[in-house]
Amino acid sequence: MALNIKPLSDRVLVEPIATETITASGIHIPDTVKEKPQKGTVVAVGNGKKDEPMTVKVGDTVLYGKYAGTDLKLDGKDYLIMREDDILAII
Repeated sequence: MALNIKPLSDRVLVEPIATETITASGIHIPDTVKEKPQKGTVVAVGNGKKDEPMTVKVGDTVLYGKYAGTDLKLDGKDYLIMREDDILAII
């Protein structure tokens, strides 16, 4: 399913990877104490700035800051839209 959204400039649309709900030892983690995910998959990429081409591409798995980006809900899925500078690493 293709998204009808195209980030502008140096922005990137990321789909967060869901965090685990059960620990390795079998303990259930309730939603109230789950940490915000810091890993996701790039879904859409802008064109970049005039003198700086984008280094991430669609399909990359990336690490980003805990409070990076703006939450966005499209077609029932959660996404983050953030500047490429907020991305810490490509995995």
